[in-house]
Amino acid sequence: MTFAHPLDAAIGETLPTLRTPAELAAFEATPYAERIKAGSTYEALTIGAALSPEAPALRFLKSADPDETPLTIPHAACIARITQAANFFHSLGVGRDDVVSVLMPLLPQTFFALFGAQAAGIANPVNPLLSATQIGEILRAAGTKVLVTLGPDPASDIYAKVQQIREKLPGLKAVVVVHGAGDAGDPAVHDFDAAIARQPADRLTSGRRIRPGDTAGYFHTGGTTGTPKLVRHTHANQVYQAWAMALMLPFGQNNLLFGLPLFHVGGALTQALTTLSVGGALVVVSPAGWREPAAVRNIWRLVERYRPRLIAAVPTVLAASVQVPLNGADVSSLECAAAGGSAIPVPVGQACVDLLKVPAIEVYGMTETSSVHTMSYRERPVRLGSAGHAMPYSRTRVVKVDGEGRLLGDCAVNEIGVIAMAGPGVFSGYLSEAHNRGAFVEPGWVNSGDLGRLDEDGYLWITGRAKDLIIRGGHNIDPMAIEEVFFQHPAVALVAVVGEPDAYAGELPVAFVQLRPGAAVGQAELLAFVRERTPERAAVPVQLYFIDAIPLTAVGKVFKPALRLDAARRAVDRLLADLAGDGATIQVVTGTHAEHGDLITVHIDGVSEAGCAALGQQVGARLDPLVMKHRIAWG
Repeated sequence: MTFAHPLDAAIGETLPTLRTPAELAAFEATPYAERIKAGSTYEALTIGAALSPEAPALRFLKSADPDETPLTIPHAACIARITQAANFFHSLGVGRDDVVSVLMPLLPQTFFALFGAQAAGIANPVNPLLSATQIGEILRAAGTKVLVTLGPDPASDIYAKVQQIREKLPGLKAVVVVHGAGDAGDPAVHDFDAAIARQPADRLTSGRRIRPGDTAGYFHTGGTTGTPKLVRHTHANQVYQAWAMALMLPFGQNNLLFGLPLFHVGGALTQALTTLSVGGALVVVSPAGWREPAAVRNIWRLVERYRPRLIAAVPTVLAASVQVPLNGADVSSLECAAAGGSAIPVPVGQACVDLLKVPAIEVYGMTETSSVHTMSYRERPVRLGSAGHAMPYSRTRVVKVDGEGRLLGDCAVNEIGVIAMAGPGVFSGYLSEAHNRGAFVEPGWVNSGDLGRLDEDGYLWITGRAKDLIIRGGHNIDPMAIEEVFFQHPAVALVAVVGEPDAYAGELPVAFVQLRPGAAVGQAELLAFVRERTPERAAVPVQLYFIDAIPLTAVGKVFKPALRLDAARRAVDRLLADLAGDGATIQVVTGTHAEHGDLITVHIDGVSEAGCAALGQQVGARLDPLVMKHRIAWG
């Protein structure tokens, strides 16, 4: 690959090939510490900006329209604004250990604030779609000193949420407003654009020398009740992500269609930091990112207009995109497609290969590994459904653990166990020490909470999830938060919320409810009760199932694996309900398989030999998009 890696001091004019374990071992013979040029995200961004200072760094579209003229910000101006933001935060008293929280949609100022905060102190980007209560808990847990937020806007409720929680944040010293001064006359409220314009753009006025081990940012993950779980990243963690992604995927000095939120590591690090650090340009499809309906609808025309070498998103965006006809759009610039956040259903990956004639690369990681940790190597055979191998200088194991998360040993080849990961991107722990119990199977090896296996060639296959999070379209939903709402209803004795497989979202939350003896409540009434009290709309269950008894373990805990299988069976029953008839019977059975983990088996009987192929195709077409594996049994 003819691309000199700007963050790697040991790479010359071209990137190395990593086709075999031997080539990877030869590459890793040079210690990683001798390779990496940048000691901080600010230094990485400075290196990227120096490659072609007048080349575009950011291109902003209003509504994902390929024909509109984007607002374009060159690299020189981008790093200047980041520097000015850092200097302004410093003037507000932000030092190395102080937190700047960012509550914003995808606007130019969001990028300046995020990376400027890391140059001055610690950045804490927060999902603005959360409820005011949830946002307040995250800001308080992070110890927010300065908050950057969108100003009053009829189309947004962000500023209204800030007004609700501001007085509940005793450590908050300043609110910095983008697009409007907010509360005129309040000395603690500042106009972002006006304030940074008064700052020097050519140096950090703090004189700070950022060390690789300094904390760069907090990213919230996991639950939505109790003490928020904040992942603590060092500058070294985040720079590794940018270095590795630029090595493994065709970023370079090219355009990348960008629609992931900056409060998520995939957007902030895997795509934004990487692209800017290697002199590329982010084409921000809209302030709402891929949630803008026109973004997917226009995706191939956007590819034709901006000529990216890589298309990367969450699997739901990829799945929707492959349903959009090319209609003659020239997509020949693309060299590969990549997705992560949840597994890519094999049929979606194959549809991507068929449509675009490029490899479909599955990436796997978590917030705790600074995003991507394993992926399919483009120079090796891509096995659809596999998450490939650990990136250079990183390691992956599949291990056995006891009920307390303690390591019992490594699993054999193709034996399912818990995935553990180590490497330069792996965090050192959560901000709250209470969350670190069970976070690591042994020092340096984070417990992913996911189940998987390593095959005889070292490919990683994700087979399930040991933890209970529901991943809806790449977004984590904590079932405990929803269950607590159900328990507020006097008729509910026990409840369990699990993920049900869905062709588009990957998983949707559903609830199993056991009522108190003698109690009665209707499904619609109970769902309305929960909807009114659940702060996150995406977390409201799409189905509610009343059952006589919630299954329990020997120690009295809810046994969710059984309920996940039950939910999958019910979902598939609905998907296939109209195919039975004319003598054909369809029975859906769910269970676990030694190699594939959770498995759907569709038993079909009463079909003539001639009709088998047609019915099999219909069943496959409906079940192929599901992440959960399936098979058909005839007779």
